[in-house]
Amino acid sequence: MEKEAKMIFEKNWEEFRATGLLLFVNAFLQIFGWTIVVSYDKDKETGELKDYRVYPARTKFRGFSNESQEKAYIKLSEWMNANSETLLKEAKDEE
Repeated sequence: MEKEAKMIFEKNWEEFRATGLLLFVNAFLQIFGWTIVVSYDKDKETGELKDYRVYPARTKFRGFSNESQEKAYIKLSEWMNANSETLLKEAKDEE
């Protein structure tokens, strides 16, 4: 049980969205007519997300614009670059 506790690290939706992964998850889900919706307000002073809710929904959307995909690829590549050593250590269970 102790090892399992070290396997999961809670993150917030803002951090998840910043990776670009939400677009890729939704691109897959849209094959089946589903999507994960993140609805939020931004704090005008800090720019931080507030009052957000996340929920699954049915959708008629299928895919994203080239511009959205390009931004998500860049975000994800930057995240992978910054986290590559950690990902490798986790995969090898060396952490």
